[in-house]
Amino acid sequence: MAWAVYFTDEAAEMLLRVEDRRIRKLIKARAVRLSESPDMQGKALGGELSGLRSVRAVGQRYRIVYELFPGNREVWVVTLGIRKAGSRDDVYELARRLR
Repeated sequence: MAWAVYFTDEAAEMLLRVEDRRIRKLIKARAVRLSESPDMQGKALGGELSGLRSVRAVGQRYRIVYELFPGNREVWVVTLGIRKAGSRDDVYELARRLR
């Protein structure tokens, strides 16, 4: 049985801020693919982001950070963006601030 994939308001805004329509479409398509075995995709995050998972999208450049709710079979995309270690705009830093 497939999982339902939802975007938080913040993640939906982040997706709309991606200027290139082609990349936006690829990110959304990758997120939708999380409906099939999301627990087997990406990697589990640790530390402050424990409970979240991350999967790469669009040629390894973008990351999609999501949370699973197995009881409801729901996947919630929490944030998405480019991995920029050490930057305030780093996708993992954004996820920490949204928690």
